[in-house]
Amino acid sequence: GTLTQCFSLGASLVPRSAVEERTADTMLRSAVRRAATVAALAASRSPRESLSSRASPILPPPAAATKTLRFYAAGGLDDPLPQQEQQRQVAQQLIQYAIGLARSQRSADSYSQALLVLEQGLSNLRAGGGEGSDDAVGMLLIAISTLLHERGEVNDAMEKLRMVHQLDHCSLGARVAAWEGLVGLNLEAEQDTASSVLADECLQLLRSRREENTPTSNVLNLRGKAIKGLVDLVIGDLKTAELNFGECEDCESMEGKYRCGNLALSCGEFLHATGNVSLAKDFYERALQISETEDSSEFSSLTAANMVPDEVSLGATCALGQLLMHSGEFQGAEEFLTKALNKAEVIFGSNHPKVGVVLTCIAMMFGHKAKIERSSSLLIQEGLYRRAMDYLKAPVLDDDDADVYLLVHRRDIIALARGGYAEILRVQPNRKEEGERMSKSAENTWRNRRISLTQALEMSEPAKAAIVDTRISRVL
Repeated sequence: GTLTQCFSLGASLVPRSAVEERTADTMLRSAVRRAATVAALAASRSPRESLSSRASPILPPPAAATKTLRFYAAGGLDDPLPQQEQQRQVAQQLIQYAIGLARSQRSADSYSQALLVLEQGLSNLRAGGGEGSDDAVGMLLIAISTLLHERGEVNDAMEKLRMVHQLDHCSLGARVAAWEGLVGLNLEAEQDTASSVLADECLQLLRSRREENTPTSNVLNLRGKAIKGLVDLVIGDLKTAELNFGECEDCESMEGKYRCGNLALSCGEFLHATGNVSLAKDFYERALQISETEDSSEFSSLTAANMVPDEVSLGATCALGQLLMHSGEFQGAEEFLTKALNKAEVIFGSNHPKVGVVLTCIAMMFGHKAKIERSSSLLIQEGLYRRAMDYLKAPVLDDDDADVYLLVHRRDIIALARGGYAEILRVQPNRKEEGERMSKSAENTWRNRRISLTQALEMSEPAKAAIVDTRISRVL
């Protein structure tokens, strides 16, 4: 049956001469068996039972189990498929199980166990898969990089993505996903020059290998342009960004498996930054809808690190909240930003820096609302900004190493939080001096080329407002 073929394929790739390899293979079999067991349990439950049941400490949550079941139903391993396709399916099974395991507890132990499953699968494929296993190896490397990024091991995550480009027979979709992830991680680390070089390399490869007007080729080409456009937005080059986002409308014609949440979100951010609020809202909503239904088993939809659907869903939700805030629709803004906060806490944990990024946006919303409505929310804003700076790990004002630290750690967002907090302090006579020091620190930290910190805090018009991209923790 399905599991028997899955096990036999994994076993055929493992050298049987070493005791440790046999032990590792047993772990691999156990991982797939547990994933299939959870899938079967999920299938027997009603939707309400699946949503309300608690995840077992060693099993993926129901959502991951449901995805596993869908994958089996779409193309089980009983089919007489070539070995290369079977290897891809085994890799996809291991990925779905491992990610579910890691996120069931989001503990150091659950991530370690998940990475062990993926690394063992990688070892098995390399031992006996041959050239035809490159796609499956690429999928596992991309999944490992994503878990490493979630665990905060950014350099190791980047290294895994670089390894994808060393595979001679890896699919173009996997290569684009690896480049997209590398660009995203470098942007988050504020390595903008490296990001630009990587994006150019991706576009160069796509130009050299583009096929005639196929849906997969078209969406990968648009993704390459969008990631380059995102780099342009970060460095403030709107003219070059316009060239790369010039085919934004083309992604509206992408249907089904060819839709891409990252593409829609980045296009929306460009439109937002250039003042096209109505169309930007459409693209944000499209990105949100796609990210919650995206089928990552398709090679044209593979994503990595901070570009995965969860990150896109969070980014699109937060972007919608910001757009409504900039338009003065504060009730809707508060609703979306609150949803974004809940998503960030579920995905990353309650005190992760990305929670601080969203808290900064919420604090700015309350400040802007108070100015427009001539009301006061100083206590709310102060509490939000203080929590945000705590989660962002902002150095204290008299820290001698602060400038060095801010070179690579979310300095855009920290500057926004400090600038907003400074405005609160300066209206209080007994705290005015502290506010001035905070404001000076924020101005010295701010490096955005599109707008000044003053413009970002005033939000006088949507085209001159700060747009926070939670995927990369940067202000566009």
